[in-house]
Amino acid sequence: MLLIDPMECPLYLVSRLSLVITSALKKRLTEAGLGHFKPAYLWALMSLWVEDGLKVTDIARGARLDTSTMTGLLDRMERDGLVMRTADMTDRRTLRIYLTDEGKRIQNPVIAETLQVLDECFGGIPEEDLNVTKATLAKVLARVREEGE
Repeated sequence: MLLIDPMECPLYLVSRLSLVITSALKKRLTEAGLGHFKPAYLWALMSLWVEDGLKVTDIARGARLDTSTMTGLLDRMERDGLVMRTADMTDRRTLRIYLTDEGKRIQNPVIAETLQVLDECFGGIPEEDLNVTKATLAKVLARVREEGE
């Protein structure tokens, strides 16, 4: 049986880092009174903070998620009072997603807490190293997506 040192395994490193950062963000958001916001909502809300009233497919594309995955995420975001679905005025089969007042209100505090957590996690890492890491991870992600299509 082959034993692998976890610190030499990219899967372990990426998954652990994701869990640690997500946990830190959840804690900070809860402490800031934003416990109803889930880190999984971030990329969908970022799209809506740029342009409200997007189609589900557009939000999914921006968040790099399947439309079926996005539908479940939007269900939870709607339950938590952050978005609402509205039929498109020109095509009633199409849904548009709009921020609620609460979805708009949390933009600045969520972004501030997220940036603080990222700074705490990645502070002290030379910018050049961080840029290489991000570029490498983006290449891996693109490659995996291409193979999946």
